[in-house]
Amino acid sequence: MSTSKQRQRAQQAKQEQRQAARRARRRRRTALVAAVAALALVGAFVVAALVNTTPEPAAAGQCEPESTAAREGHELPDPEVAEDRTWTVTMTVCAGGKEQAIELELDGKAAPQAVASFVTLAQDGYFDGTGCHRLTTSGIFVLQCGDPTMQGTGGPGYEFGPIENAPQDDVYPVGTLAMARQGGNGESMGSQFFLVYEESQIPSDEAGGYTVFGKITTGLDVVQAVADGGLAADGVAPASPVTIEGVETQ
Repeated sequence: MSTSKQRQRAQQAKQEQRQAARRARRRRRTALVAAVAALALVGAFVVAALVNTTPEPAAAGQCEPESTAAREGHELPDPEVAEDRTWTVTMTVCAGGKEQAIELELDGKAAPQAVASFVTLAQDGYFDGTGCHRLTTSGIFVLQCGDPTMQGTGGPGYEFGPIENAPQDDVYPVGTLAMARQGGNGESMGSQFFLVYEESQIPSDEAGGYTVFGKITTGLDVVQAVADGGLAADGVAPASPVTIEGVETQ
């Protein structure tokens, strides 16, 4: 069997495993929501009996990440993994208490290292169950994801550079998919990325701009709805939690 066919079969097997894991997470979440709803209903009946008030409806399921543990130990892939082509990606997220899809298009020609890293991590299930930890709502309008620790400091155990395909005018159009990095360090990219939900001018620093490696083709409304929900009490995370359920590539 050729190496290409072996890789395709391995990728298919991984995707099937992730789909099974996603279904299991969905069943657990559904069971949890049902249990909470049942408890709320019992409590509502008790309160209604005591004070004769109408019970509030049960709250929607929360989209909290499965774990905030580090997921290091991955090896930096060769840029050739990007295959100098366009990739179609389906990122399934839990947002607003329900499962939704965000479709992405990755440019393996313009940003081969970033695409190779993202695709490889996605196929390894790295992003599954991770949350989006940062939302900016003033001046710069992005939702940042890809850090399993939810602290803004996590990564896959490697960093890469240099910066690829950064806009020369520092303008990132709505729908842009770009790599996050440390300020002033063009060799510090890892697994964290950001989705631009409103055109943003992000100034370059001494290292340059930010690697643009793709765009949102469908599901911008999902990100916009998260942004419309505003910030959590910490002023960093979105008030409406977002969890990446799975990422499929082709």
